[in-house]
Amino acid sequence: MIHQYNIYSTGDHAMTISFGNAINIETHEKVMALFHQLTAMELHGVKDVIPAYTTVTVVYDIQKIRQQTDLNAYEFIYLIVEATLKDLTVKTTEQQCIEIPVCYDLSFGIDLPAIAEQKKVSVEDIVTIHTSTKYHVYMLGFLPGFAYMGFVDDRIAKARLTSPRTQVAAGSVGIAGNQTGIYPFDSPGGWNIIGRTPRLLFDVNKEEPCLLQTGNTVQFISITKDEFDFIKQQHEHPHH
Repeated sequence: MIHQYNIYSTGDHAMTISFGNAINIETHEKVMALFHQLTAMELHGVKDVIPAYTTVTVVYDIQKIRQQTDLNAYEFIYLIVEATLKDLTVKTTEQQCIEIPVCYDLSFGIDLPAIAEQKKVSVEDIVTIHTSTKYHVYMLGFLPGFAYMGFVDDRIAKARLTSPRTQVAAGSVGIAGNQTGIYPFDSPGGWNIIGRTPRLLFDVNKEEPCLLQTGNTVQFISITKDEFDFIKQQHEHPHH
């Protein structure tokens, strides 16, 4: 199958494969297909394969590649990537939907009133719209376990804050333009905060620390403050 792509160098020990600028599920399925195939090869000298919205970046160790070829490292990786792209089969897989409980109480959703005012909708409308969409995880970044998800309905999409907050609570669910995301830790942040989840997004004690992975489908479920407290307590004290 012929795919449109560009390959270019990203510094002296990385290469990026771009499938264009259109951010959509079709492009991302190509990204994930290439990511999975390159990862499955377990190539000696490849340190990391990183999927994003429309690109895959391959990070390699020049010394280790020199040990196995007379080609320079970039050419060596380029040939492997080209061959993989020629045989790339993109499967549309029905992803298991991960449900994330969110409390949209105003004590958590501190930017709900501002979104409601700007977009001329009620707070209840924002919650209904945000929970009625299934979101696709396009990439992880910014913080370990922070998933960039799309797409937020235009009726509630709002540009990020002009000046970021110095502290956003862990579990905060935010909107930035047409993206939505969840802060895995207390951290600075500039997204519009609309609620909070009691679930842990990143748990270092688990074999796979990140709850959400690139390519996942996510749906938010509205819960009450009491339900939030109950679930949070269960996660913090699982044996009680």
